[in-house]
Amino acid sequence: MDFLQLNGKTILVAGVANRKSVAWHTAKILQEAGARVLLSVRSQARADSVSKLFPDAPIFVCDVEEQEQIDALRDGVAAATDVLHGIVHSLAFADFSAGWLPFHQTPRAAFLQAANISCFSLLSLAEAFRPMLDPETGSVVTVSISTTRMAAENYGYMAPIKAALDSSVCFLAKSFSQFSKIRFNAVCPGLLKTSASAGIPGYVDSYLFAEKATLRKQAVRTEEVAATIAFLLSPRSSGINAQGLVIDAGMGINYFDQSLVRPMLDEEP
Repeated sequence: MDFLQLNGKTILVAGVANRKSVAWHTAKILQEAGARVLLSVRSQARADSVSKLFPDAPIFVCDVEEQEQIDALRDGVAAATDVLHGIVHSLAFADFSAGWLPFHQTPRAAFLQAANISCFSLLSLAEAFRPMLDPETGSVVTVSISTTRMAAENYGYMAPIKAALDSSVCFLAKSFSQFSKIRFNAVCPGLLKTSASAGIPGYVDSYLFAEKATLRKQAVRTEEVAATIAFLLSPRSSGINAQGLVIDAGMGINYFDQSLVRPMLDEEP
């Protein structure tokens, strides 16, 4: 039974990195649902490695920092298909090469580059593919975080950038509603075990704490996020627009769980 009604749909997934990435899990689920998946990656080296994971999927190289490459991606996709039914925006980058710094010392260049890749690229891709997206059933899904109001020092300036991404989802949904029924939504997962997250200073400690804070005492799995993305791409979610779906296994309501609080009290002198 084709519950998701994605069989035969054509969807562009931007940001596949490796088997741990949200985009990889999403592309696999979409393929299993019968969708035709097109992939976009940042470099030729990445394309070579991803081709081993998806030998039958068209792969395009696009560095979203360059508008010319976004235009070339659009032209390449247009040569492969007449219509897109969905876009997955799983793109984020932050330069932590300077190590951990207090937020007020965030390097300007690093902040602006992260904003360009992690947020503005959603606008750029949406506009580039606007003529190709199905005006009746088109769906665009991006990947945010469970909350941008938790000031975790090690996540630093990426939280404000994700906040801008969340807002952009709403504004894009409004803009596109003037001429179509194309939807824009975000999935907002708790801490995940991905290669990208491994580059965040102190991430492992935060991940282990987050796992203890979930109601089930088990961290959110990347495939759970991917399944939600597939749902948001599908006609089954037609009533959901301009939203951010939090996927955190209940973590956001459980910070005062006794299993977390009691050990802290026991440690007090």
